[in-house]
Amino acid sequence: MLQGVNLACIRGDRELFRDVNFSLEAGGLMQVRGPNGSGKTSLLRMLCGLSNPAAGEIRWCGAAIRSLNGDYFSAVTYIGHLSGTKDDLTVIENLRISSALAGFEISVTQAMEALAYIGLNGRELLPVKVLSQGQRRRVALARLLVYKTPLWILDEPLVALDVMAVKLIQELLEQHLKQNGMVVMTTHQEIDITATSIMQLQLA
Repeated sequence: MLQGVNLACIRGDRELFRDVNFSLEAGGLMQVRGPNGSGKTSLLRMLCGLSNPAAGEIRWCGAAIRSLNGDYFSAVTYIGHLSGTKDDLTVIENLRISSALAGFEISVTQAMEALAYIGLNGRELLPVKVLSQGQRRRVALARLLVYKTPLWILDEPLVALDVMAVKLIQELLEQHLKQNGMVVMTTHQEIDITATSIMQLQLA
């Protein structure tokens, strides 16, 4: 279970949100909504442990995430609004190196299969810098196929994707949720996903 308890976020002299509470169970999806500047990305970064809340606590299975250290972070896959790919590396190098850094060593064959599934067949040896924005996003999202973590935290995962790619990612999310995974995500696009529990967290 992932919980947020009385969370607050301050940027400079501005309070983005306060008293944010939620509880997400296995198989559940939480969509974080709000206008630009409301703190959606800031909240997701807190959930990943990349920043600290100004007040409140984030808990994983009942314990504060700061007390769990690697036991929590190894359970999380975070894909930010930026794809986080390296332009001068090839598509397959990006996937294999990012996987190794996350603690998931994958073979060339596993990487090729994941990239083919995500729609990058034939582009595996191209440097990422020659890809379109949508293709770069697919490189980042291919991590979801090879990282074996229960909690996915995704900031605008559908940005720059075409209709077919959006459908593919929706299917990936549904499959993860059916396997008792959890998803926290922001998106400006409407999504049609079946899950045990779907909740909306609205930031002002």
